[in-house]
Amino acid sequence: EVKIINKSHHPLPGYATPLSAGMDIRANLTEPVVLNPLNETDSDRIYIALPEGYEAQMRPVAVCIEHGITLLNTPGTIDADYRGEIGIILINLSSEPFTVNDGERICQMVITTHSQVAWQLVEALDDTERGAGGFGHTGK
Repeated sequence: EVKIINKSHHPLPGYATPLSAGMDIRANLTEPVVLNPLNETDSDRIYIALPEGYEAQMRPVAVCIEHGITLLNTPGTIDADYRGEIGIILINLSSEPFTVNDGERICQMVITTHSQVAWQLVEALDDTERGAGGFGHTGK
Protein backbone atom coordinates (compact mmCIF):
# COMPACT_ATOMS: atom_id res chain seq x y z
CA GLU A 1 0.00 0.00 0.00
CA VAL A 2 1.17 3.50 -0.84
CA LYS A 3 -0.17 6.67 0.80
CA ILE A 4 -1.49 9.24 -1.69
CA ILE A 5 -3.01 12.71 -1.54
CA ASN A 6 -5.20 13.48 -4.55
CA LYS A 7 -5.79 17.22 -5.03
CA SER A 8 -6.81 16.72 -8.66
CA HIS A 9 -10.43 16.43 -9.74
CA HIS A 10 -9.84 12.95 -11.22
CA PRO A 11 -9.89 9.46 -9.70
CA LEU A 12 -6.68 8.01 -8.27
CA PRO A 13 -4.13 6.74 -10.81
CA GLY A 14 -5.08 3.23 -11.87
CA TYR A 15 -4.07 0.26 -13.95
CA ALA A 16 -5.87 -0.04 -17.32
CA THR A 17 -5.71 -3.85 -17.35
CA PRO A 18 -5.00 -6.60 -14.79
CA LEU A 19 -1.47 -7.10 -16.20
CA SER A 20 -0.50 -3.43 -16.66
CA ALA A 21 2.83 -2.41 -15.13
CA GLY A 22 2.05 1.32 -15.14
CA MET A 23 -0.82 3.34 -13.71
CA ASP A 24 -2.38 6.00 -15.92
CA ILE A 25 -1.87 9.60 -14.84
CA ARG A 26 -4.39 12.09 -16.25
CA ALA A 27 -4.03 15.78 -17.07
CA ASN A 28 -5.56 17.93 -14.36
CA LEU A 29 -6.59 21.11 -16.18
CA THR A 30 -9.29 23.75 -15.85
CA GLU A 31 -9.28 24.20 -19.65
CA PRO A 32 -7.47 22.62 -22.63
CA VAL A 33 -3.81 23.62 -23.10
CA VAL A 34 -2.31 24.00 -26.57
CA LEU A 35 1.21 22.68 -26.44
CA ASN A 36 3.12 24.37 -29.27
CA PRO A 37 6.30 22.88 -30.77
CA LEU A 38 9.20 22.90 -28.28
CA ASN A 39 6.95 24.25 -25.52
CA GLU A 40 6.20 22.49 -22.26
CA THR A 41 3.41 22.31 -19.69
CA ASP A 42 3.02 20.88 -16.19
CA SER A 43 -0.15 19.39 -14.69
CA ASP A 44 -0.90 16.94 -11.94
CA ARG A 45 -1.85 17.54 -8.28
CA ILE A 46 -0.99 14.23 -6.63
CA TYR A 47 1.44 13.51 -3.80
CA ILE A 48 2.70 10.08 -2.70
CA ALA A 49 4.71 8.56 0.15
CA LEU A 50 6.58 5.51 -1.13
CA PRO A 51 7.93 2.91 1.29
CA GLU A 52 11.70 2.63 1.75
CA GLY A 53 13.26 0.62 -1.08
CA TYR A 54 10.69 1.73 -3.68
CA GLU A 55 10.73 4.32 -6.46
CA ALA A 56 8.18 5.57 -8.98
CA GLN A 57 9.09 6.24 -12.60
CA MET A 58 7.03 8.46 -14.89
CA ARG A 59 6.92 7.38 -18.54
CA PRO A 60 5.10 8.77 -21.60
CA VAL A 61 2.02 6.96 -22.94
CA ALA A 62 1.64 5.78 -26.54
CA VAL A 63 -1.06 8.32 -27.46
CA CYS A 64 1.35 11.15 -26.63
CA ILE A 65 4.34 9.53 -28.32
CA GLU A 66 2.29 9.15 -31.54
CA HIS A 67 2.00 12.96 -31.63
CA GLY A 68 5.60 13.75 -30.68
CA ILE A 69 4.77 14.50 -27.04
CA THR A 70 7.01 13.12 -24.33
CA LEU A 71 8.08 13.84 -20.77
CA LEU A 72 10.94 16.28 -20.42
CA ASN A 73 12.83 14.00 -18.02
CA THR A 74 11.93 10.51 -19.22
CA PRO A 75 11.89 8.46 -17.13
CA GLY A 76 11.36 10.81 -14.22
CA THR A 77 12.20 9.20 -10.88
CA ILE A 78 10.37 9.86 -7.63
CA ASP A 79 12.36 8.79 -4.57
CA ALA A 80 10.82 7.29 -1.44
CA ASP A 81 11.72 10.36 0.64
CA TYR A 82 10.13 12.94 -1.73
CA ARG A 83 6.86 14.44 -0.44
CA GLY A 84 6.14 17.28 -2.89
CA GLU A 85 3.70 17.40 -5.78
CA ILE A 86 4.55 15.01 -8.59
CA GLY A 87 5.41 17.21 -11.55
CA ILE A 88 4.58 15.93 -15.02
CA ILE A 89 6.37 18.09 -17.58
CA LEU A 90 5.18 17.40 -21.12
CA ILE A 91 7.16 18.73 -24.09
CA ASN A 92 6.10 18.87 -27.73
CA LEU A 93 8.93 17.63 -29.97
CA SER A 94 6.79 17.68 -33.13
CA SER A 95 6.31 20.52 -35.59
CA GLU A 96 2.55 20.70 -34.93
CA PRO A 97 0.60 22.12 -31.98
CA PHE A 98 -1.00 19.50 -29.71
CA THR A 99 -3.97 20.11 -27.45
CA VAL A 100 -3.89 18.51 -24.00
CA ASN A 101 -7.40 18.07 -22.61
CA ASP A 102 -8.47 17.69 -19.01
CA GLY A 103 -8.59 14.03 -17.99
CA GLU A 104 -6.46 12.86 -20.92
CA ARG A 105 -3.91 10.13 -20.13
CA ILE A 106 -0.54 11.92 -20.26
CA CYS A 107 1.85 9.41 -18.70
CA GLN A 108 2.17 6.22 -16.71
CA MET A 109 3.63 5.76 -13.25
CA VAL A 110 5.52 2.51 -12.61
CA ILE A 111 6.30 1.72 -8.98
CA THR A 112 9.08 -0.77 -8.35
CA THR A 113 11.75 -1.77 -5.87
CA HIS A 114 15.35 -0.68 -6.26
CA SER A 115 18.75 -1.35 -4.76
CA GLN A 116 21.53 0.92 -3.62
CA VAL A 117 25.12 -0.10 -4.27
CA ALA A 118 28.43 0.47 -2.57
CA TRP A 119 31.32 1.34 -4.88
CA GLN A 120 34.42 -0.83 -4.97
CA LEU A 121 37.27 1.19 -6.45
CA VAL A 122 39.44 -0.98 -8.77
CA GLU A 123 42.11 -0.40 -11.42
CA ALA A 124 40.55 -2.60 -14.14
CA LEU A 125 37.23 -4.32 -14.94
CA ASP A 126 36.63 -7.96 -15.91
CA ASP A 127 36.58 -8.72 -19.65
CA THR A 128 33.27 -9.66 -21.31
CA GLU A 129 32.29 -10.74 -24.81
CA ARG A 130 30.86 -7.28 -25.50
CA GLY A 131 33.74 -5.37 -23.95
CA ALA A 132 33.58 -1.63 -24.58
CA GLY A 133 31.17 -1.89 -27.56
CA GLY A 134 28.85 1.11 -27.45
CA PHE A 135 25.34 1.93 -28.70
CA GLY A 136 24.01 -0.65 -31.14
CA HIS A 137 27.07 -2.87 -30.76
CA THR A 138 25.13 -6.01 -29.79
CA GLY A 139 22.73 -5.60 -32.73
CA LYS A 140 25.42 -6.06 -35.42
